[in-house]
Amino acid sequence: MPAWLDDASFWPLFAFFFAIVFFRTQATYWIARLVTAWTLDRSRPTRPWVARTHAWLTRDTGSRGFRAIERWGLLAIPASFLMTGTKTVVNGAAGVLRMPFGRYLAAMTLGSAVHATIYATVGWAAWTAAVAAAAGSPWGAAALAVIVALVALVIVLGVRRRRARVATVPDPG
Repeated sequence: MPAWLDDASFWPLFAFFFAIVFFRTQATYWIARLVTAWTLDRSRPTRPWVARTHAWLTRDTGSRGFRAIERWGLLAIPASFLMTGTKTVVNGAAGVLRMPFGRYLAAMTLGSAVHATIYATVGWAAWTAAVAAAAGSPWGAAALAVIVALVALVIVLGVRRRRARVATVPDPG
């Protein structure tokens, strides 16, 4: 995190977290919408990143997002910002379902504001307290380093597994 965030008041933190979640969620919506259009235009995606996104959208996680939107409608978008692990799934499903952009933007902006408020208050306070506690102790710093290394390892292994899975998809033609 940038150094200026250490002593920042609510509004700079809010703006920082709002911008991050707003642009990340917009990217999720538009990538899912674009991949859906490309997939509908072609029976099998040819670009590797489109094939990976298509595979992700057709797994169970994508289905959960569709079910949430079918059940809760537009309210699923801002609600997804309150639950861990649901933003990407629900906002990706909104893109796949081609939710009208004006409605989506309004709901997503509300969700981004809620998300930024949570992170600019309670979330940021918890993060800075954890880092301060870890920095004051060699064991805490070591535990933090191990956690970061494990997260990096999980990401690398996940990427490798996805690449292997995409590479083994049989050619229907």
